[in-house]
Parts: sequence; C-alpha cells; structure tokens
Amino acid sequence: MIELTNDPIDPTSLLQQVASHQAGAVVLFLGTTREFTGSRQTESLDYECYPEMAEKKLNELECEARDRWSIVDCAIVHRLGQLGLGEASVAIAVSSAHRKNAFQAGQWLIDTLKEVVPIWKKENWADGTTDWVHPGLTNEE
Repeated sequence: MIELTNDPIDPTSLLQQVASHQAGAVVLFLGTTREFTGSRQTESLDYECYPEMAEKKLNELECEARDRWSIVDCAIVHRLGQLGLGEASVAIAVSSAHRKNAFQAGQWLIDTLKEVVPIWKKENWADGTTDWVHPGLTNEE
C-alpha cells in the first residue's frame, strides 16, 4: 500500500494495515521534521511532487521490496504540503515472519525512496531564507 497525503500521518493506522497473524515482526520508520540541520534552524518544511510519477515509483519500490525480502505486508505514506517541527513527513511499515527481513526491507525502502522518488523538499529556515532539496542529492542518514 502506498499513499501520498496532505493529512497528518497516523502511525497506529499504518501499523494496523500491515499487521498479520503470519508476522512475528513489524518495523515502523517515521521521518520527522527536525529543528536543526547543522547550525541552521528550521521553521517548517514544504513537500511537493508530481503525484503520478511519485506514485509509480513508490509502487515500484513496494514491488521490489516484496521480491527481495520475504515480507508479509508493507505500507509507505509520504506527506505533502507544509509540515511543522516534529511532524512526520514519511512513514514506512513492514511486517514479516522474522525481524531481519522487516528491518532490511524497511531500511532499503527509506534509503531508496529518498534517492529515486520525485518528491521535493523546501526547507524554510528561521532566518526567512529557503532552500529546495532535490531527491537523491543529499547524503543525510
């Protein structure tokens, strides 16, 4: 399941979507808006995308994760619009019979999403300036 949304991400709902009696592990990753990037103070973030292209890439990632790892289910949600400090911009939930597959698939999904999915982030700094961060161009972990 993939979703692009302008609404806040509900982690509990996401966990329920991937829950299964066949899963002994469920991993949830939330990417949240932090206050500082280096020495620069963040006021908010804006996310934009071309929905059809982003959805296509997210679907491809979900299919590849299912091919690479033995997982029961997975869900990827990315928020669009303006987000304040502490708000989740992306959530990935993966369930599998064993934790290793869930962790590996989840990490691969977020790392690859940031590299290949055409979702653009504008950082709005506390000093009034802004910077666009293009997918795949940062090395943040």
